[in-house]
Amino acid sequence: MKAKYILLSAVATLMLCGCNDFLDSEDLTKKDNSNFPKSETDAEQSLTGCYNMLRYEGDSKIEQNLMIVSEILSDDRFGGGGPDDRYAQALDHMKKSDDNMFDDIWEVNYKGIYRCNMLLEGLGNINFSSDDAKNKIEGETRFLRAFFYFNLCKTFGNVPLIVKSQSGNEPQASADSLYAQIGTDLKKAVDLLPSTNINDIASSELGHTNKWVAEGLLARVYLFYTGYYSKTSMPSSLGTITSDEVIKDLKDCIDHSGHKLMADFRDLWPYSNQYTKPDYAYSKDNDLSWYGDDGANKETMFAIRYNPKSVWDTPNTVSRNNQVDLFFSPRETSGSVENNFPLGIGWGFGTVNPKMLEAWKAAEPNDLRIKGSVFDTSDEAPNYVWGADKQMNETGLWQKKYCAINVKTETSDGTTYENYSRRLFPTISDDYQLNNIQDIVVLRFADVLLMYSELTKTVGGINQVRERAGLADISSYSDTALRNERRWELAFEGSRWYDLLRWHIAGDALAAQNGVSVQDNLEETTMNMSDLKQRVTDTGGFLQIPQTQIDLSGGVLKQNAGWTGDNLLY
Repeated sequence: MKAKYILLSAVATLMLCGCNDFLDSEDLTKKDNSNFPKSETDAEQSLTGCYNMLRYEGDSKIEQNLMIVSEILSDDRFGGGGPDDRYAQALDHMKKSDDNMFDDIWEVNYKGIYRCNMLLEGLGNINFSSDDAKNKIEGETRFLRAFFYFNLCKTFGNVPLIVKSQSGNEPQASADSLYAQIGTDLKKAVDLLPSTNINDIASSELGHTNKWVAEGLLARVYLFYTGYYSKTSMPSSLGTITSDEVIKDLKDCIDHSGHKLMADFRDLWPYSNQYTKPDYAYSKDNDLSWYGDDGANKETMFAIRYNPKSVWDTPNTVSRNNQVDLFFSPRETSGSVENNFPLGIGWGFGTVNPKMLEAWKAAEPNDLRIKGSVFDTSDEAPNYVWGADKQMNETGLWQKKYCAINVKTETSDGTTYENYSRRLFPTISDDYQLNNIQDIVVLRFADVLLMYSELTKTVGGINQVRERAGLADISSYSDTALRNERRWELAFEGSRWYDLLRWHIAGDALAAQNGVSVQDNLEETTMNMSDLKQRVTDTGGFLQIPQTQIDLSGGVLKQNAGWTGDNLLY
């Protein structure tokens, strides 16, 4: 593999970009792997550069964020957007808008891996203040490398395995080799990272991974690998990873991490913030109070963090704000801001499938998470503006976990609307494209409880989650109960698509979207998804490898099954 295919010319400089200190005036561009890192401070700065890739969306295609991709691929959401948003609608049909529609996902994650490789190679040259300091940095770096590789594997299937900063023209590795590397990194991370109770972790460590997060991600990877590939264990260079070992790790997390379910599910999401609440009947009537993105929320275990410093004249500035919220908010037209309150405006991706809501209400009619997760305009926005800016795949249903949330202000000059972030940070941009700063939660404690129930075939974790939602306990475990609970509890959080794949039910689930009534720019129509089951069979659920990467490799990389042919262009 030609080095340039993943090591773009800017990587050496990009590696030094921090995610906490954007005002550092030191000239870092003269540092490279011959002289960096050389000190513990260098290593910490390099680690910050690794973390920065979590929220770096790429140079041109912000819509390639994996949260956006996985949600549109799932049976719970449609592509949406406007008539020109071929990317979203092609993705919804598992077809392509162009030959490189996922190039940023590929490049961003390999850039992250490159940074981690460089840092791991340099650790032996540093005199650390203590073994604990070295172990912490190594553990976090190994976790991040595993995270980036898992992103690639669950997106593209077999990809090149590169664990050195200098590499050749590498072919795609086998799934066993890839997951053995991920398993090895995560097992080492579990062993190296401190077992500090969340209540004792310093605020400066918020956003960093720890032992508990590594245990949780290892369980998630294990469930995907063993489920998708029909295995009974997962390989690693440190010994075979068994279900008993993963269960033990999850039990350790449950018993000792200090993480817990927060009292009210609805207070996990920003629509319950104190500034929106007075004018949003749902929050006001239920006396909701947002836990926020910081240390008060003990349910969040690992999140991609954003900040209020985005401006258009800084390179890659959009990486600092949450573009998922922007893409998943309704499109704008006259009257939509006030009539769709508290939802803000955006690009209209990911409209909610009515069949998902119907199934939820039929299964759990008293589940408080229904209205806590879905914005049903027929109920909450009687004057909702249909067809705003030529909205496609419109159902009148929006999710409200990750979207722009507004605040209403009455003045002598009339009523104004702005993102709640403007109250938290008065100096933040008033540009709605830049001021979504909600963290994206990668792992929360509810998921740990559900994974524990799934692996042990017990109801304890499921019932804790159900009790918080105001539902009665179930008396015995079943795969159906577990799968439903994951769908409802984790709805719109990026997990559904990968669950469908590992349970081998994706084809049937997607096919069920066929014939659902929607509006395309105010025109009544139905979703034509009749070939989706075959597309899952043809592709295995994996996406198209960017053609530029295949070309740069001189044909060493091979296109994934199901992604060749002119009939795939949407």
